[in-house]
Amino acid sequence: MRDPEFDPHHVKEVLNRWIVHETAKAARDVTAGIAAYKFNEAANAAYRFVWNVYCDWYLELIKPVLTGPDSPAKTETRAAAAWALDEIMKLLHPFMPFVTEELWRVTAEQGPKRHHMLALSAWPQHDGLDNPEAEAEIGWVIDLINAIRSVRVEMNIPPATPLPLVLAGASKQTETRARNWSEFVQRLARVSEMTFAAAPPQGAVQLVIRGEVAALPLKGVIDLTAEAARLAKEMAKADADIARVDAKLNNANFVARAPEEVVEEEKEKRNEAQARKAKIAEAMERLKGAA
Repeated sequence: MRDPEFDPHHVKEVLNRWIVHETAKAARDVTAGIAAYKFNEAANAAYRFVWNVYCDWYLELIKPVLTGPDSPAKTETRAAAAWALDEIMKLLHPFMPFVTEELWRVTAEQGPKRHHMLALSAWPQHDGLDNPEAEAEIGWVIDLINAIRSVRVEMNIPPATPLPLVLAGASKQTETRARNWSEFVQRLARVSEMTFAAAPPQGAVQLVIRGEVAALPLKGVIDLTAEAARLAKEMAKADADIARVDAKLNNANFVARAPEEVVEEEKEKRNEAQARKAKIAEAMERLKGAA
């Protein structure tokens, strides 16, 4: 709920300090894009913030607070979420004025009265809201969860299969972060347990998260030999797809006679196959480390 007394400069909870930091960064990025007449970059910056930061992560991470008992942290979090939503509407207004104006009106029906239309609101300027400490902490959590999810996809591990996580040679700072956010990591990355060790265990895929090593022991979780064979087949398929497209693109008659959109479609197919091949190669390297 909107709080007219909310001051983003004085938030205490780390999640709220993080979203304040990210909001200020997004405002700068969108402003820079518009000022340079690079409207696509401005729109992309707004999209990334709204979808990847606010919706994907902030709203997910604050759920336990919002559904928990009343507390100062819950009050602050509700106000911070509402404040960030207001800033989102301002940043999106140049790109979707009618939708955001209607949302501005609708959200005014709950909470304090708005004194003007969104179109008349001041453009976001958030000096002094950068918080590298909060970004480092929450950024580490997000990077860790994303890395574990990527391994699941690359290694064809079912989402329902829990994975053990070992933080190897963790610094005191990382160990503190891990203990503070273990519940979120376990829930969002489907981790069965989080432990600490001096070195990665045998048969583990190693991930480097902001300079620190996280290991996923996969022996007994997946059949490493079968997975290696599957990846080899996927690599061969990607190579065949690339070769097939190259044969067309290297054919002067095809390039000369085919419509431009067809040629571009073939180039796009090649780019997709190259990206897939790079992902498979990365998965194969990780699997070697787990063998």
